[in-house]
Amino acid sequence: METIKENIMLSILDAYPYEIVFVDLDHIVRYMNKTAKRHYGDRVKIGASLFNCHNENARSKIEAFLERAKAGEDEMYENYSSVKGEREFFVPVRNEAGEVIGYFERHEVYWKEDDPREPVGDYWKRRR
Repeated sequence: METIKENIMLSILDAYPYEIVFVDLDHIVRYMNKTAKRHYGDRVKIGASLFNCHNENARSKIEAFLERAKAGEDEMYENYSSVKGEREFFVPVRNEAGEVIGYFERHEVYWKEDDPREPVGDYWKRRR
């Protein structure tokens, strides 16, 4: 049973228009917000390995980012996707003691000057 605090946090994460897929240290998907579930559909599943949908090259990069996070780094730039027009960042998640307990990838959208007021949620709904 969820506490009120947990319910509020899950509601906040679901209101967030970006995809959030939290992965633990064993690379198992433990949480997906509403946007991630809609975007990834059946390709990414809670309880399954993240590497079911990533190749070996991605695996080695993710593991390298995770080692850097364990050494103390916080959010790290991954790359720029020219196809999607987004920068991607590896974001470690830490517990109260500062230990890394998992991670997620954050996408940053560049806005076009001709339509800077477009709500980010509208962008993510049409994104493929």
